[in-house]
Amino acid sequence: MSSDTDSFVAELADLFRLLGDATRLRIVLSCLKTPIAVNDIASKLDLSNSLVSHHLRLLRAARIVKADRHGKQVFYVAADQHISSVLTDMLEHIAEPHTEAD
Repeated sequence: MSSDTDSFVAELADLFRLLGDATRLRIVLSCLKTPIAVNDIASKLDLSNSLVSHHLRLLRAARIVKADRHGKQVFYVAADQHISSVLTDMLEHIAEPHTEAD
């Protein structure tokens, strides 16, 4: 593998590592459809605002979510259609009936 490929694989592994945390994944899933404020995420998921903010900082740094400020409030949403599509596809995948392959 080339060093460019190694770099992409490492970045992808970091992305999956971030999404592998159940709390962070729940936060991202709450941001898929519409922009949502930290306090609304915290309330919806029964988490503290500070914990949600901490996870959102990590998710923003990884370009998984993006922030949009409206006055004093910041709303978070999935960073782009790629993130939304991957998570939506995976949710559909796990919802499919399990069948044993021959």
